[in-house]
Amino acid sequence: MTTLRPALAALLFSFSSAAWAQLPDLDTSDDTKAPQPAPAATTALPRCEQRLPTLRAPLAFAPGEVLEFDLDAMGANAGKMTMQVQKKQDGSLPVQIKVQTNSFFSKVRRVDATAMSYLHPKTLRTSRYTEDATENEAHRTVDVAFNTKDRKVRVDYTLKGKKGRNDYTYDHEGLDVGGAIYMMRQLPMKEGMPVCFDVYGVRRMWRMTATVVKREHVSMPLGEFEAWHLSGTAVRLDNPKMKREVHVWISDDERRLPLAAVGTIDLGAVRATLTSYARPGEKAKQAEGKEQLKW
Repeated sequence: MTTLRPALAALLFSFSSAAWAQLPDLDTSDDTKAPQPAPAATTALPRCEQRLPTLRAPLAFAPGEVLEFDLDAMGANAGKMTMQVQKKQDGSLPVQIKVQTNSFFSKVRRVDATAMSYLHPKTLRTSRYTEDATENEAHRTVDVAFNTKDRKVRVDYTLKGKKGRNDYTYDHEGLDVGGAIYMMRQLPMKEGMPVCFDVYGVRRMWRMTATVVKREHVSMPLGEFEAWHLSGTAVRLDNPKMKREVHVWISDDERRLPLAAVGTIDLGAVRATLTSYARPGEKAKQAEGKEQLKW
């Protein structure tokens, strides 16, 4: 086994400003301008050759499950992220995601964000995603509506009090980041299995192509796990030159816990590590001792 060091925790796609994005990119571009297509480029957008496989049943999670993560950026502890499954609401299964930087990292970037993913309770496809975030002094809200019939995404947002709207389309599957993580927990994992879908994050749509690399033993303060390692690349639909690599580990048991994700945001190396979980009918589990991530 080898030890995963922060310097090697390279290239995680920070999908979203508040969801599985860890510490979000502060995109200061003018959202009032419609995203422009990339100029004639040598980089081609990868195609989704296959649809997502049928998801496992029953769900590995239920309302009341709470996952807590430590966030590391550039080798330093940067804050916390919490993901909590809510009670069903209007035919959807909401998942709340909260991200907050600590006092140390707030000197570099201060983040306080809450997002909600509204998922179909059986297919886990996203119907709506909302976000309320403050990064340094910039406050923004986002309300994203997914039209599965027409494969369209409408993004209404405010940034520093200024309203705007963007419209996107997607190919076979359109998800948000939080929903993508819960969807991946239900995949029928096997070595070499391809995964491809389009995902909303940082006010843009990205194409995520990944492969289940292999089943690995993971040793961490939370315990010993057998886990599936997924490795992939996210490419921005309107600018295929923009790419981010993704690595995620999901436990190979009935809980299908998202144990860790590694990569980068604009500031550098980033890692999210599961440090505690609470599930209905189970005793809460917390990490003990110093970090010793071994893979």
